[in-house]
Amino acid sequence: MCNLYSLVTPQATIRERMEVERDGTGNLPPLPGIFPDQMAPVVRLQDGARELAMMRWGFPSPAKAGPPHPVTNVRNVKSSYWRPWLKTGHRCLVPVSSFSEYADTKPRKTPVWFGLSDERPLFAFAGIWRPWTGVRGPKRDDPVEEEHLLYSFLTTEPNGVVGPVHPKAMPVLLTKPEEWRTWLEAPVEEALQLQRPLPDDEMKVVATGARRDGPDAEET
Repeated sequence: MCNLYSLVTPQATIRERMEVERDGTGNLPPLPGIFPDQMAPVVRLQDGARELAMMRWGFPSPAKAGPPHPVTNVRNVKSSYWRPWLKTGHRCLVPVSSFSEYADTKPRKTPVWFGLSDERPLFAFAGIWRPWTGVRGPKRDDPVEEEHLLYSFLTTEPNGVVGPVHPKAMPVLLTKPEEWRTWLEAPVEEALQLQRPLPDDEMKVVATGARRDGPDAEET
């Protein structure tokens, strides 16, 4: 389960590469460590135009009982809970420079970062989004009840790069403009064909032992 990723690609590059026509994020700083329940940018279609918007990471849990932990990853796209948000108007691209999984090392787990190359070129998670009213946000931000825009993203079986670290799943990575267009615009049956692991030779381990990934990464 991916619960940490990084976005250090410059804002102007995100807008250019992802053909963003409207940007509602303001002055977007580098985000070397994005955790669940934090705000981060996504690209969605609004009135036929691509918009860069800030949303909070994690859908509300379908579980009625227990603490309301945000659901950050989606695997079972046949579930009736997820199907409404897989329609064209609720799919989004989640811009990413790298993502992390934790290796099961002792005495504590080690963050391992994955990217397309050491240069951290931009790619996207295949995301979904929805509005939701309730109490959300990190405790340190004193969360209040309001209407939120929430996002999550799809996972699939791991490839040979991620599998040795996290054998259960990996995010669905979209790396090409035509894949971004398909995910945002195509009928759901066609879009879901993208729910597959990225080939091994198209990604690599780019860092280990850091809680953040970027020019100023913190080593642990």
